[in-house]
Amino acid sequence: MPDIPETPDPMFPRLDDAQIQRLLPFGRQLDAAAGEVFMEQGDAQHGVFVILKGSVEIVSVASGSESVLRVLDRGKFTGEVNMLSGRRSLVRGRAREASTLLEIDRGNLRHIMQTDVALGEIFLNAFVLRRVYLIAHSVGDAVLVGSRHSSDTLRLRAFLTRNGHPHTYLDVESDSSVQTLLDHFGIAVADIPVLICRGELALRNPTNSEAAACFGLNDEIDQGEVSDLIIVGAGPSGLAAAVYGASEGLSVLVLERSAPGGQAGASSRIENYLGFPLGITGQELSNRAFLQAEKFGARIAIARSATALKTARPAYTIELDDGGSVRGRTIIMAAGSRYRKLDLPNLTQFEGVGVYYGATRIEAEVCGNQEIAVVGGGNSAGQAAMFLSQMAKHVHLLVRGPSLSKTMSQYLISRIEASPKITTTTWTEIEALEGHSHLERIYWHNTKTDARGIHEVQHLFVMTGACPNTEWLQKQVELDTQGFIKTGSDVEHGWPLRRAPHMLESSLPGVFAVGDIRAGSVKRVASAVGEGSMAVQFVHKVLAE
Repeated sequence: MPDIPETPDPMFPRLDDAQIQRLLPFGRQLDAAAGEVFMEQGDAQHGVFVILKGSVEIVSVASGSESVLRVLDRGKFTGEVNMLSGRRSLVRGRAREASTLLEIDRGNLRHIMQTDVALGEIFLNAFVLRRVYLIAHSVGDAVLVGSRHSSDTLRLRAFLTRNGHPHTYLDVESDSSVQTLLDHFGIAVADIPVLICRGELALRNPTNSEAAACFGLNDEIDQGEVSDLIIVGAGPSGLAAAVYGASEGLSVLVLERSAPGGQAGASSRIENYLGFPLGITGQELSNRAFLQAEKFGARIAIARSATALKTARPAYTIELDDGGSVRGRTIIMAAGSRYRKLDLPNLTQFEGVGVYYGATRIEAEVCGNQEIAVVGGGNSAGQAAMFLSQMAKHVHLLVRGPSLSKTMSQYLISRIEASPKITTTTWTEIEALEGHSHLERIYWHNTKTDARGIHEVQHLFVMTGACPNTEWLQKQVELDTQGFIKTGSDVEHGWPLRRAPHMLESSLPGVFAVGDIRAGSVKRVASAVGEGSMAVQFVHKVLAE
Protein backbone atom coordinates (compact mmCIF):
# COMPACT_ATOMS: atom_id res chain seq x y z
CA MET A 1 0.00 0.00 0.00
CA PRO A 2 1.34 3.48 -0.80
CA ASP A 3 2.22 5.77 2.10
CA ILE A 4 -0.58 8.20 2.96
CA PRO A 5 0.87 11.66 3.57
CA GLU A 6 0.33 13.14 7.03
CA THR A 7 -2.41 15.77 7.14
CA PRO A 8 -0.79 19.05 8.24
CA ASP A 9 -1.90 20.20 11.69
CA PRO A 10 -1.27 23.96 12.11
CA MET A 11 -1.63 23.66 15.89
CA PHE A 12 1.02 20.93 16.09
CA PRO A 13 3.16 21.23 12.94
CA ARG A 14 6.06 18.88 12.30
CA LEU A 15 9.47 20.42 11.63
CA ASP A 16 11.46 18.71 8.89
CA ASP A 17 15.09 17.64 9.22
CA ALA A 18 16.42 20.82 7.60
CA GLN A 19 14.44 23.02 9.99
CA ILE A 20 15.64 20.99 12.98
CA GLN A 21 19.22 21.46 11.82
CA ARG A 22 18.70 25.24 11.79
CA LEU A 23 17.48 25.07 15.39
CA LEU A 24 20.26 22.88 16.83
CA PRO A 25 22.77 25.75 17.43
CA PHE A 26 20.18 27.59 19.56
CA GLY A 27 19.33 24.85 22.04
CA ARG A 28 20.70 22.21 24.37
CA GLN A 29 19.95 18.53 24.02
CA LEU A 30 18.73 16.48 26.97
CA ASP A 31 17.53 12.93 27.49
CA ALA A 32 14.29 12.11 29.30
CA ALA A 33 13.50 8.64 30.62
CA ALA A 34 10.09 7.06 30.09
CA GLY A 35 7.64 8.68 32.53
CA GLU A 36 9.98 11.57 33.39
CA VAL A 37 8.34 14.99 33.77
CA PHE A 38 10.51 17.52 31.93
CA MET A 39 8.02 20.43 32.15
CA GLU A 40 5.72 20.95 35.13
CA GLN A 41 2.53 22.96 35.29
CA GLY A 42 3.35 26.29 36.92
CA ASP A 43 6.98 26.26 35.76
CA ALA A 44 8.18 29.49 34.15
CA GLN A 45 11.85 28.61 33.68
CA HIS A 46 11.76 26.11 30.82
CA GLY A 47 11.93 26.87 27.11
CA VAL A 48 10.42 25.26 24.04
CA PHE A 49 11.16 21.54 23.68
CA VAL A 50 11.61 20.09 20.17
CA ILE A 51 11.33 16.31 20.11
CA LEU A 52 14.38 14.80 18.37
CA LYS A 53 13.72 11.17 19.29
CA GLY A 54 10.91 9.28 21.03
CA SER A 55 7.59 10.83 22.08
CA VAL A 56 6.13 12.97 24.88
CA GLU A 57 2.71 13.65 26.36
CA ILE A 58 1.17 17.08 26.94
CA VAL A 59 -0.99 16.66 30.04
CA SER A 60 -3.75 18.79 31.54
CA VAL A 61 -3.76 18.76 35.36
CA ALA A 62 -6.90 19.79 37.24
CA SER A 63 -8.08 18.94 40.77
CA GLY A 64 -5.36 16.33 41.09
CA SER A 65 -6.39 14.39 37.99
CA GLU A 66 -4.68 14.19 34.60
CA SER A 67 -5.82 14.01 31.00
CA VAL A 68 -3.52 13.66 28.00
CA LEU A 69 -4.16 16.47 25.53
CA ARG A 70 -1.70 15.44 22.82
CA VAL A 71 1.18 13.07 22.07
CA LEU A 72 4.13 14.65 20.25
CA ASP A 73 6.85 12.74 18.41
CA ARG A 74 9.91 13.65 16.32
CA GLY A 75 9.83 17.10 14.76
CA LYS A 76 7.01 18.45 16.90
CA PHE A 77 7.48 20.99 19.70
CA THR A 78 5.92 22.17 22.95
CA GLY A 79 4.92 25.66 24.05
CA GLU A 80 2.34 28.38 23.49
CA VAL A 81 2.25 32.15 23.86
CA ASN A 82 3.59 32.01 27.43
CA MET A 83 6.95 31.25 25.79
CA LEU A 84 7.14 34.91 24.73
CA SER A 85 5.83 36.47 27.93
CA GLY A 86 7.71 34.22 30.36
CA ARG A 87 4.50 33.24 32.13
CA ARG A 88 4.02 29.89 33.85
CA SER A 89 3.20 26.74 31.95
CA LEU A 90 -0.46 25.74 32.02
CA VAL A 91 0.25 22.08 31.23
CA ARG A 92 2.63 19.27 32.18
CA GLY A 93 5.13 17.69 29.77
CA ARG A 94 6.10 14.04 30.32
CA ALA A 95 8.18 11.60 28.28
CA ARG A 96 6.03 8.75 26.97
CA GLU A 97 9.16 6.70 26.25
CA ALA A 98 12.91 7.27 26.40
CA SER A 99 13.28 10.50 24.40
CA THR A 100 15.83 13.09 23.29
CA LEU A 101 14.71 16.72 23.40
CA LEU A 102 16.15 20.03 22.24
CA GLU A 103 15.37 22.85 24.68
CA ILE A 104 15.43 26.38 23.26
CA ASP A 105 15.24 29.09 25.90
CA ARG A 106 13.10 32.21 25.70
CA GLY A 107 15.90 34.51 24.53
CA ASN A 108 17.00 32.23 21.70
CA LEU A 109 13.40 31.59 20.71
CA ARG A 110 12.79 35.31 20.34
CA HIS A 111 16.01 35.60 18.30
CA ILE A 112 14.84 32.81 15.98
CA MET A 113 11.42 34.43 15.52
CA GLN A 114 13.01 37.75 14.60
CA THR A 115 15.69 36.40 12.23
CA ASP A 116 14.20 33.27 10.63
CA VAL A 117 10.91 34.27 9.01
CA ALA A 118 9.77 30.75 8.10
CA LEU A 119 10.47 29.20 11.51
CA GLY A 120 9.16 32.28 13.31
CA GLU A 121 5.86 32.00 11.48
CA ILE A 122 5.54 28.28 12.31
CA PHE A 123 6.20 28.87 16.02
CA LEU A 124 4.00 31.96 16.34
CA ASN A 125 1.03 30.48 14.48
CA ALA A 126 1.16 27.29 16.56
CA PHE A 127 1.45 29.25 19.80
CA VAL A 128 -1.61 31.39 19.02
CA LEU A 129 -3.76 28.40 18.03
CA ARG A 130 -2.76 26.52 21.18
CA ARG A 131 -3.65 29.44 23.44
CA VAL A 132 -7.04 29.70 21.72
CA TYR A 133 -7.56 25.97 22.39
CA LEU A 134 -6.57 26.30 26.05
CA ILE A 135 -9.00 29.19 26.56
CA ALA A 136 -11.85 27.46 24.73
CA HIS A 137 -11.41 24.28 26.78
CA SER A 138 -10.62 26.01 30.12
CA VAL A 139 -7.27 24.20 30.34
CA GLY A 140 -5.10 25.82 32.97
CA ASP A 141 -4.46 26.58 36.59
CA ALA A 142 -7.33 28.94 37.46
CA VAL A 143 -10.80 28.36 38.88
CA LEU A 144 -13.02 31.33 39.68
CA VAL A 145 -16.00 30.73 41.98
CA GLY A 146 -18.44 33.61 41.97
CA SER A 147 -21.91 34.95 41.36
CA ARG A 148 -23.51 36.83 38.51
CA HIS A 149 -24.79 39.24 41.18
CA SER A 150 -21.28 40.15 42.36
CA SER A 151 -19.44 43.12 40.86
CA ASP A 152 -16.07 41.70 41.93
CA THR A 153 -16.87 38.43 40.16
CA LEU A 154 -17.45 40.41 36.97
CA ARG A 155 -14.19 42.32 37.53
CA LEU A 156 -12.14 39.14 37.94
CA ARG A 157 -13.78 37.40 34.99
CA ALA A 158 -13.05 40.41 32.81
CA PHE A 159 -9.46 40.60 34.09
CA LEU A 160 -8.71 36.93 33.35
CA THR A 161 -10.53 36.96 30.01
CA ARG A 162 -9.01 40.16 28.68
CA ASN A 163 -5.55 39.00 29.71
CA GLY A 164 -6.11 35.76 27.81
CA HIS A 165 -5.66 33.55 30.87
CA PRO A 166 -7.65 30.28 30.58
CA HIS A 167 -9.90 29.65 33.56
CA THR A 168 -12.91 27.70 34.71
CA TYR A 169 -15.81 29.76 36.02
CA LEU A 170 -18.24 28.24 38.52
CA ASP A 171 -21.39 30.14 39.47
CA VAL A 172 -22.78 29.48 42.95
CA GLU A 173 -26.35 29.94 41.68
CA SER A 174 -26.16 27.35 38.93
CA ASP A 175 -23.31 24.87 39.57
CA SER A 176 -24.02 22.11 42.08
CA SER A 177 -20.34 21.17 42.43
CA VAL A 178 -19.38 24.53 43.91
CA GLN A 179 -20.07 23.72 47.56
CA THR A 180 -17.85 20.61 47.49
CA LEU A 181 -15.00 22.69 46.10
CA LEU A 182 -15.50 25.45 48.67
CA ASP A 183 -15.64 22.91 51.50
CA HIS A 184 -12.29 21.49 50.36
CA PHE A 185 -10.68 24.90 50.92
CA GLY A 186 -12.74 25.76 54.02
CA ILE A 187 -14.45 28.68 52.34
CA ALA A 188 -18.00 29.92 52.93
CA VAL A 189 -20.27 31.07 50.11
CA ALA A 190 -20.22 34.53 51.70
CA ASP A 191 -16.51 34.77 50.84
CA ILE A 192 -17.02 34.72 47.09
CA PRO A 193 -15.63 35.57 44.66
CA VAL A 194 -12.82 33.10 45.29
CA LEU A 195 -9.95 32.56 42.88
CA ILE A 196 -8.22 29.18 43.16
CA CYS A 197 -4.67 29.22 41.82
CA ARG A 198 -2.96 26.03 40.62
CA GLY A 199 -5.34 23.95 42.76
CA GLU A 200 -3.39 24.99 45.84
CA LEU A 201 -4.09 28.56 46.88
CA ALA A 202 -7.55 30.07 47.35
CA LEU A 203 -7.71 33.87 47.25
CA ARG A 204 -10.81 35.53 48.69
CA ASN A 205 -11.84 38.46 46.46
CA PRO A 206 -8.29 39.25 45.32
CA THR A 207 -7.29 42.49 43.65
CA ASN A 208 -6.18 42.36 40.02
CA SER A 209 -2.59 42.74 41.19
CA GLU A 210 -2.93 39.77 43.54
CA ALA A 211 -4.44 37.67 40.75
CA ALA A 212 -1.62 38.64 38.39
CA ALA A 213 0.98 37.69 41.00
CA CYS A 214 -0.70 34.35 41.74
CA PHE A 215 -0.63 33.29 38.10
CA GLY A 216 2.78 34.77 37.33
CA LEU A 217 1.50 37.16 34.68
CA ASN A 218 4.51 39.47 35.13
CA ASP A 219 8.25 39.18 35.21
CA GLU A 220 9.99 40.91 38.10
CA ILE A 221 10.87 44.51 37.25
CA ASP A 222 14.51 45.47 37.80
CA GLN A 223 14.12 48.82 39.56
CA GLY A 224 17.77 49.66 38.95
CA GLU A 225 17.41 49.42 35.19
CA VAL A 226 16.82 52.50 33.06
CA SER A 227 14.69 51.73 30.01
CA ASP A 228 15.00 53.67 26.79
CA LEU A 229 11.22 54.03 26.75
CA ILE A 230 8.46 53.51 29.31
CA ILE A 231 4.92 53.41 27.95
CA VAL A 232 2.08 54.02 30.40
CA GLY A 233 -0.99 52.22 29.10
CA ALA A 234 -1.44 49.24 26.76
CA GLY A 235 -4.34 50.45 24.67
CA PRO A 236 -4.03 50.63 20.87
CA SER A 237 -1.68 53.64 20.97
CA GLY A 238 0.53 52.18 23.71
CA LEU A 239 0.79 48.77 22.06
CA ALA A 240 1.61 50.39 18.71
CA ALA A 241 4.41 52.36 20.39
CA ALA A 242 5.66 49.15 22.03
CA VAL A 243 5.74 47.27 18.72
CA TYR A 244 7.59 50.00 16.86
CA GLY A 245 9.93 50.86 19.73
CA ALA A 246 10.95 47.26 20.48
CA SER A 247 11.24 46.33 16.79
CA GLU A 248 13.64 49.25 16.31
CA GLY A 249 15.95 48.10 19.11
CA LEU A 250 14.78 50.19 22.05
CA SER A 251 14.45 48.67 25.52
CA VAL A 252 10.73 49.11 26.14
CA LEU A 253 8.69 48.65 29.31
CA VAL A 254 4.88 48.93 29.22
CA LEU A 255 2.82 49.52 32.36
CA GLU A 256 -0.84 48.49 32.17
CA ARG A 257 -3.13 48.80 35.18
CA SER A 258 -5.70 46.24 34.04
CA ALA A 259 -5.53 44.45 30.68
CA PRO A 260 -4.27 45.14 27.15
CA GLY A 261 -6.61 47.03 24.84
CA GLY A 262 -7.76 49.86 27.05
CA GLN A 263 -11.24 51.17 26.30
CA ALA A 264 -11.06 49.71 22.78
CA GLY A 265 -10.37 46.27 24.24
CA ALA A 266 -13.88 46.23 25.73
CA SER A 267 -15.49 46.93 22.36
CA SER A 268 -17.76 44.18 21.04
CA ARG A 269 -16.69 44.85 17.45
CA ILE A 270 -14.57 47.36 15.51
CA GLU A 271 -15.66 47.49 11.87
CA ASN A 272 -13.99 50.62 10.51
CA TYR A 273 -10.38 49.65 11.25
CA LEU A 274 -8.35 49.34 8.06
CA GLY A 275 -7.70 45.78 6.90
CA PHE A 276 -10.58 44.09 8.73
CA PRO A 277 -13.60 44.25 6.39
CA LEU A 278 -15.53 41.77 8.53
CA GLY A 279 -14.63 43.62 11.73
CA ILE A 280 -12.67 42.47 14.75
CA THR A 281 -13.45 42.50 18.45
CA GLY A 282 -11.46 44.83 20.64
CA GLN A 283 -10.06 41.89 22.56
CA GLU A 284 -8.89 40.07 19.42
CA LEU A 285 -7.13 43.19 18.16
CA SER A 286 -5.55 43.80 21.56
CA ASN A 287 -4.36 40.20 21.92
CA ARG A 288 -2.69 40.28 18.51
CA ALA A 289 -0.96 43.57 19.23
CA PHE A 290 0.13 42.36 22.68
CA LEU A 291 1.69 39.23 21.17
CA GLN A 292 3.37 41.29 18.47
CA ALA A 293 4.95 43.60 21.05
CA GLU A 294 6.24 40.63 23.06
CA LYS A 295 7.60 39.01 19.90
CA PHE A 296 9.91 42.00 19.44
CA GLY A 297 11.01 41.98 23.08
CA ALA A 298 8.83 44.61 24.77
CA ARG A 299 8.22 43.86 28.45
CA ILE A 300 4.61 44.34 29.50
CA ALA A 301 3.70 44.55 33.19
CA ILE A 302 0.03 43.80 33.90
CA ALA A 303 -1.93 45.22 36.85
CA ARG A 304 0.84 47.73 37.58
CA SER A 305 -0.48 51.27 37.94
CA ALA A 306 1.52 54.46 37.69
CA THR A 307 0.84 56.76 40.65
CA ALA A 308 3.33 59.61 40.23
CA LEU A 309 5.91 61.02 37.83
CA LYS A 310 9.21 62.43 39.10
CA THR A 311 10.90 64.70 36.63
CA ALA A 312 14.55 64.74 37.71
CA ARG A 313 16.54 64.04 34.55
CA PRO A 314 18.42 62.50 32.74
CA ALA A 315 15.99 59.70 33.60
CA TYR A 316 12.35 60.09 34.59
CA THR A 317 11.00 58.02 37.51
CA ILE A 318 7.48 56.59 37.59
CA GLU A 319 6.24 55.46 40.99
CA LEU A 320 3.99 52.40 41.07
CA ASP A 321 0.99 51.43 43.16
CA ASP A 322 2.90 48.59 44.87
CA GLY A 323 5.51 51.00 46.27
CA GLY A 324 8.11 50.27 43.61
CA SER A 325 9.30 52.50 40.79
CA VAL A 326 10.74 52.33 37.28
CA ARG A 327 13.03 54.68 35.38
CA GLY A 328 13.07 55.63 31.73
CA ARG A 329 14.95 58.05 29.48
CA THR A 330 11.73 58.82 27.64
CA ILE A 331 8.04 58.34 28.45
CA ILE A 332 4.98 57.86 26.27
CA MET A 333 1.70 58.57 28.05
CA ALA A 334 -0.92 56.27 26.52
CA ALA A 335 -3.20 55.73 29.52
CA GLY A 336 -6.28 56.70 27.51
CA SER A 337 -9.60 57.80 28.92
CA ARG A 338 -12.64 56.29 30.57
CA TYR A 339 -16.35 56.78 30.05
CA ARG A 340 -17.81 59.69 31.97
CA LYS A 341 -19.93 58.48 34.89
CA LEU A 342 -23.52 59.48 35.34
CA ASP A 343 -24.11 62.11 38.02
CA LEU A 344 -26.30 59.94 40.23
CA PRO A 345 -25.87 59.57 44.01
CA ASN A 346 -26.18 55.76 44.13
CA LEU A 347 -24.32 54.92 40.91
CA THR A 348 -21.47 53.14 42.72
CA GLN A 349 -23.94 50.76 44.38
CA PHE A 350 -24.90 49.27 41.01
CA GLU A 351 -21.57 49.28 39.16
CA GLY A 352 -20.91 45.71 38.07
CA VAL A 353 -24.38 44.58 39.21
CA GLY A 354 -26.54 46.38 36.69
CA VAL A 355 -24.35 49.25 35.48
CA TYR A 356 -21.51 48.39 33.06
CA TYR A 357 -18.85 50.28 31.09
CA GLY A 358 -18.06 47.58 28.53
CA ALA A 359 -20.10 45.32 26.26
CA THR A 360 -18.17 42.08 25.86
CA ARG A 361 -19.57 38.55 26.05
CA ILE A 362 -18.98 38.52 29.80
CA GLU A 363 -21.44 41.38 30.35
CA ALA A 364 -23.78 40.06 27.68
CA GLU A 365 -24.14 36.72 29.48
CA VAL A 366 -25.83 38.33 32.47
CA CYS A 367 -28.56 40.11 30.50
CA GLY A 368 -29.84 37.46 28.12
CA ASN A 369 -33.48 37.83 27.04
CA GLN A 370 -34.04 40.94 29.17
CA GLU A 371 -34.69 44.58 28.36
CA ILE A 372 -31.54 46.68 28.62
CA ALA A 373 -30.50 50.29 28.06
CA VAL A 374 -27.38 51.76 26.45
CA VAL A 375 -26.53 55.40 27.15
CA GLY A 376 -24.44 57.23 24.56
CA GLY A 377 -24.45 58.49 20.99
CA GLY A 378 -20.98 57.48 19.76
CA ASN A 379 -19.72 54.48 17.84
CA SER A 380 -18.99 52.52 21.02
CA ALA A 381 -22.60 52.87 22.13
CA GLY A 382 -23.86 51.94 18.67
CA GLN A 383 -21.68 48.83 18.47
CA ALA A 384 -22.76 47.84 21.98
CA ALA A 385 -26.45 48.23 21.10
CA MET A 386 -26.07 46.08 17.98
CA PHE A 387 -24.07 43.40 19.80
CA LEU A 388 -26.34 43.23 22.84
CA SER A 389 -29.47 43.10 20.70
CA GLN A 390 -28.41 39.57 19.69
CA MET A 391 -28.94 38.37 23.29
CA ALA A 392 -31.27 40.89 24.89
CA LYS A 393 -35.05 40.98 24.58
CA HIS A 394 -34.91 44.66 23.63
CA VAL A 395 -32.36 47.48 23.67
CA HIS A 396 -33.17 51.11 24.50
CA LEU A 397 -30.50 53.42 23.07
CA LEU A 398 -30.69 56.66 25.06
CA VAL A 399 -29.15 59.76 23.45
CA ARG A 400 -28.82 63.13 25.12
CA GLY A 401 -28.84 65.09 21.85
CA PRO A 402 -31.34 65.46 19.00
CA SER A 403 -29.97 62.62 16.83
CA LEU A 404 -27.08 60.24 16.16
CA SER A 405 -25.98 61.86 12.91
CA LYS A 406 -23.22 64.08 14.35
CA THR A 407 -21.65 61.51 16.69
CA MET A 408 -22.05 58.06 15.11
CA SER A 409 -20.90 56.52 11.81
CA GLN A 410 -23.64 56.23 9.22
CA TYR A 411 -23.26 52.47 8.76
CA LEU A 412 -24.12 51.97 12.44
CA ILE A 413 -27.04 54.39 12.31
CA SER A 414 -28.49 52.47 9.36
CA ARG A 415 -28.22 49.15 11.17
CA ILE A 416 -29.77 50.52 14.36
CA GLU A 417 -32.68 52.03 12.43
CA ALA A 418 -33.25 48.70 10.66
CA SER A 419 -33.22 46.64 13.86
CA PRO A 420 -36.66 45.88 15.37
CA LYS A 421 -34.94 45.10 18.68
CA ILE A 422 -33.45 48.59 19.17
CA THR A 423 -35.38 51.73 20.04
CA THR A 424 -33.50 55.03 19.88
CA THR A 425 -34.78 57.72 22.24
CA THR A 426 -33.30 61.23 21.80
CA TRP A 427 -33.22 64.23 24.17
CA THR A 428 -33.05 61.72 27.02
CA GLU A 429 -31.12 61.62 30.28
CA ILE A 430 -31.06 59.12 33.17
CA GLU A 431 -32.49 60.71 36.33
CA ALA A 432 -32.34 57.91 38.92
CA LEU A 433 -31.50 54.27 39.56
CA GLU A 434 -33.35 51.94 41.91
CA GLY A 435 -32.76 48.47 43.30
CA HIS A 436 -31.48 46.51 46.27
CA SER A 437 -28.54 44.15 45.65
CA HIS A 438 -28.93 44.63 41.90
CA LEU A 439 -30.29 47.33 39.60
CA GLU A 440 -34.05 46.83 39.18
CA ARG A 441 -35.35 49.93 37.40
CA ILE A 442 -34.24 53.22 35.92
CA TYR A 443 -35.91 56.62 35.53
CA TRP A 444 -35.28 58.71 32.47
CA HIS A 445 -36.33 62.19 31.43
CA ASN A 446 -37.00 63.73 28.01
CA THR A 447 -35.44 67.19 28.24
CA LYS A 448 -37.38 68.45 25.22
CA THR A 449 -40.92 67.40 26.19
CA ASP A 450 -40.26 67.20 29.96
CA ALA A 451 -41.82 63.71 29.96
CA ARG A 452 -40.61 61.30 32.64
CA GLY A 453 -40.87 57.53 32.85
CA ILE A 454 -40.05 54.53 35.04
CA HIS A 455 -38.66 51.51 33.22
CA GLU A 456 -38.08 47.99 34.53
CA VAL A 457 -34.56 47.77 33.12
CA GLN A 458 -32.00 45.80 35.14
CA HIS A 459 -28.93 46.31 32.93
CA LEU A 460 -27.58 49.73 31.95
CA PHE A 461 -24.52 50.18 29.71
CA VAL A 462 -22.92 53.62 30.06
CA MET A 463 -20.80 54.87 27.14
CA THR A 464 -20.87 58.64 27.40
CA GLY A 465 -18.05 61.09 26.80
CA ALA A 466 -14.45 60.68 27.87
CA CYS A 467 -12.48 61.57 31.01
CA PRO A 468 -8.67 61.38 30.66
CA ASN A 469 -6.65 59.20 33.03
CA THR A 470 -4.34 62.02 34.08
CA GLU A 471 -5.12 62.46 37.81
CA TRP A 472 -1.86 60.73 38.81
CA LEU A 473 0.27 63.28 36.96
CA GLN A 474 -0.46 65.95 39.62
CA LYS A 475 0.10 68.87 37.21
CA GLN A 476 3.57 67.65 36.18
CA VAL A 477 2.61 68.28 32.55
CA GLU A 478 0.45 71.00 31.03
CA LEU A 479 -3.20 69.96 30.65
CA ASP A 480 -6.15 71.58 28.92
CA THR A 481 -9.28 72.62 30.78
CA GLN A 482 -10.71 69.07 30.56
CA GLY A 483 -7.55 67.40 31.86
CA PHE A 484 -6.12 66.14 28.55
CA ILE A 485 -2.36 66.49 27.91
CA LYS A 486 -1.30 69.34 25.65
CA THR A 487 1.36 68.52 23.07
CA GLY A 488 3.46 70.13 20.34
CA SER A 489 2.47 73.67 19.35
CA ASP A 490 -0.34 73.67 21.93
CA VAL A 491 2.18 73.72 24.80
CA GLU A 492 2.12 77.24 26.23
CA HIS A 493 3.91 77.24 29.58
CA GLY A 494 7.04 75.81 31.13
CA TRP A 495 8.88 74.58 28.05
CA PRO A 496 12.57 74.59 29.13
CA LEU A 497 14.52 73.98 25.90
CA ARG A 498 15.55 76.23 23.01
CA ARG A 499 14.04 73.89 20.45
CA ALA A 500 10.27 73.75 20.11
CA PRO A 501 8.41 70.70 21.39
CA HIS A 502 8.15 67.86 18.92
CA MET A 503 4.72 66.93 17.66
CA LEU A 504 3.09 64.76 20.39
CA GLU A 505 5.66 65.96 22.98
CA SER A 506 4.25 67.36 26.22
CA SER A 507 5.54 70.30 28.28
CA LEU A 508 8.21 67.93 29.64
CA PRO A 509 11.03 67.17 27.15
CA GLY A 510 11.02 63.48 26.23
CA VAL A 511 7.53 62.88 27.62
CA PHE A 512 4.97 62.27 24.87
CA ALA A 513 1.20 61.80 24.86
CA VAL A 514 -0.69 59.67 22.33
CA GLY A 515 -4.21 58.42 21.82
CA ASP A 516 -7.23 59.42 23.86
CA ILE A 517 -5.20 60.98 26.67
CA ARG A 518 -3.85 63.67 24.32
CA ALA A 519 -5.69 66.97 23.91
CA GLY A 520 -7.22 67.27 20.46
CA SER A 521 -6.79 63.61 19.51
CA VAL A 522 -9.19 61.91 17.12
CA LYS A 523 -11.08 59.29 19.11
CA ARG A 524 -10.56 56.41 16.69
CA VAL A 525 -8.50 53.23 17.01
CA ALA A 526 -6.67 53.85 13.73
CA SER A 527 -5.53 57.33 14.72
CA ALA A 528 -4.40 56.07 18.14
CA VAL A 529 -2.27 53.39 16.48
CA GLY A 530 -0.82 56.02 14.13
CA GLU A 531 0.09 58.35 17.00
CA GLY A 532 1.74 55.54 18.96
CA SER A 533 3.96 54.55 16.04
CA MET A 534 4.75 58.17 15.15
CA ALA A 535 5.79 59.05 18.70
CA VAL A 536 8.59 56.47 18.57
CA GLN A 537 10.28 58.47 15.80
CA PHE A 538 10.42 61.49 18.11
CA VAL A 539 11.68 59.26 20.94
CA HIS A 540 14.69 58.40 18.76
CA LYS A 541 15.38 62.11 18.26
CA VAL A 542 15.23 62.83 21.99
CA LEU A 543 17.53 59.90 22.80
CA ALA A 544 20.02 61.22 20.26
CA GLU A 545 20.11 64.70 21.84
